[in-house]
Amino acid sequence: MSIMRSTSKGRRIFTEDNNKRGQKFDRLKNSERDFEVEEDKLIIHRRRHSDASAGPTSPPRFDVDTDPLMVLDTAGPYDLSNTNSPYSRSPWSRHMNSSSPPPRAAPPSPPHHHSHSADESNASPNALIGSLIREEGHIYSLAVAGELLYTGSDSKNIRVWKDRQEFSTFKANYGLVKAIVVGEDKVFTGHNDGKIRVWKVSAKNGGIHKRIDTIPTLKDYLKGSMNPKNFADDQRRSRKVLWSKHYDAISCLGLSDDGGFLYSASWDKTFKVWRVSDFKCLESINAHDDAVNSLVVSLDGLVFTGSADGTMKVWRRELQGKGTKHFFSQTLLKQECAVTALAVNFPEVTFLYAGSSDGIVNFWDTEKSLSHGGDLKGHKLAVLCLATAGNLVFSGSADMGICVWKRSEEAEHTCLSVLTGHTGPVKCLAVEKDPESTSTEQRWIVYSGSLDKSVKAWKVSDQAPTMANNKDDEQHNSKPTFNKAPSYSSRGKMGSRRY
Repeated sequence: MSIMRSTSKGRRIFTEDNNKRGQKFDRLKNSERDFEVEEDKLIIHRRRHSDASAGPTSPPRFDVDTDPLMVLDTAGPYDLSNTNSPYSRSPWSRHMNSSSPPPRAAPPSPPHHHSHSADESNASPNALIGSLIREEGHIYSLAVAGELLYTGSDSKNIRVWKDRQEFSTFKANYGLVKAIVVGEDKVFTGHNDGKIRVWKVSAKNGGIHKRIDTIPTLKDYLKGSMNPKNFADDQRRSRKVLWSKHYDAISCLGLSDDGGFLYSASWDKTFKVWRVSDFKCLESINAHDDAVNSLVVSLDGLVFTGSADGTMKVWRRELQGKGTKHFFSQTLLKQECAVTALAVNFPEVTFLYAGSSDGIVNFWDTEKSLSHGGDLKGHKLAVLCLATAGNLVFSGSADMGICVWKRSEEAEHTCLSVLTGHTGPVKCLAVEKDPESTSTEQRWIVYSGSLDKSVKAWKVSDQAPTMANNKDDEQHNSKPTFNKAPSYSSRGKMGSRRY
């Protein structure tokens, strides 16, 4: 068993290239809808000719990934080439595309049942369930809420899936969907136009989502514009901007543990705090010297932010009446490369993880006063997203792979496997518990969204055998071996540290 620990620093690797930075508003309209439609006119005018010649929109297609390079371990009941497996009949893989390769031949096996047979226990459960491919845009955000999966892309559509079947769809007027967070009866979406859309979920029909507001609200604009003190300097554009509005893309959203406060991080170097009850902006914190790429809200009132300036900071929240006040606590990380992703293990919140553009994941032990525990080296390019479930940690990267790490009681991390199959950078991850989990084996369904315009679903277990490393790997810090995948280049945009 190899332990992944060491330290190093790397170079900038990958960045998004689709951001339309803060939009300029010429005037305020009498209604929020008119306010947003006015912003869309210029975009519609620019796209009119290209849309007319683009032809009809490609229909959704559900593919089975049967290439052995796409699944680390394909034997056993989770192999989609096994026609007796219930996962081969998944809604995501039921409709075969004519261009998909035929399933590989597999020896016959008895029908799969929910009981754990000897054959099942010997099979590796880390495998691909299916893929969803929609030719409508890159996938930038995912969120799991109960039985529902939300996906956001640069098509402005937010799609809702239930049992891996399309359940409903709702659409924003403008701005690719960079972040999604779900509250009790509301869904918040963060966009690259610096706005947050708020959607109300119908109590009678969970598939109906109605937009009830856009943050900042029109009321905030009108009220804030009356007082010059409500404006701050936008140094990049040498202009004044309303302090309660993000003037660059929103990179991350988060909710407080009680659901009363919404947090938004942005490439404008700030994070803001909003009261969910009335969507009022309570605070705007100038957190970093460069774009804030990620934000995590802890259960104990701590907020962690990671930035393109190479630092990760800790902020302490104090309640003041109906409002909040955040104070800087400490800087946990300061490095040359950008901090690109953050995650904590819920609900225990005993470990904090930070991914960087050099492909390394650092972690800290919160029960030991946030002492640095080490780092995980498993990626060749930038870590773009992180997720946790039980004692597992998932890291998605611009190298198109997803590393599955298992944490021991001694806080030692071992790479169980590398999930490969995406043909573009893995931009977002979401995890839900597999109903087949037992007291002795925790199983999870992992969803991964990529800039290859697909979402993939994986079956993962914490009892999967540790991935074997060859001698060459052992001589190079025991790095996991990646399966071959199509190369992805972003050399033209390597100067940016925004993710």
